[in-house]
Amino acid sequence: MTSLDRDGPTVYRPAKDSGLLAKAALEDAHGRVLEVGTGSGWVAERIAEERGLRVVGSDRNPHAAREAADRGVEAAVADLLDPFRADAFDTVCFNPPYLPTDPENEWDDWMEQALSGGESGRELIEPFLADVDRVLAPGGTVLLLVSSLTGYEEVLALVEDAGFDHVVAVEESFPFETLTVLRLERTE
Repeated sequence: MTSLDRDGPTVYRPAKDSGLLAKAALEDAHGRVLEVGTGSGWVAERIAEERGLRVVGSDRNPHAAREAADRGVEAAVADLLDPFRADAFDTVCFNPPYLPTDPENEWDDWMEQALSGGESGRELIEPFLADVDRVLAPGGTVLLLVSSLTGYEEVLALVEDAGFDHVVAVEESFPFETLTVLRLERTE
């Protein structure tokens, strides 16, 4: 048992952010799909069932990968995009851990890691955007969930620096944050 394996929930449950990503994916996903940070596999399962697409879910949490597989989703234990080959996916979906967290706090269990986006909230968004083009097939689409808590304009700058055009696929405001799913495509 590692320090990450403690009593209590170990897999992120579908919430409003999951629903928003699913809504965008059901409209925009095409071809072979990868859901990075799949959690319970709920979004991946929706895409596979409702769109009839082949979906792979990945998560660094082995409990999440197992739960996604129990839902019938092909699942891999993976750190972001590391194990996937070039040009492998037509659509890549990602609902990253985005809550800004104090570096003084220790995030050492699976649920905390599913939520913590580091001090800026963008700790996993940056490396994801730096590598996603590698696994994206020509004509591919990225669906990235962004919270206003992470600095929306800062994320847009990262998107542009990574060589993507963006449009808002769906957006919903709450009293404490606005959630946006950006549809990203390579710039020409």
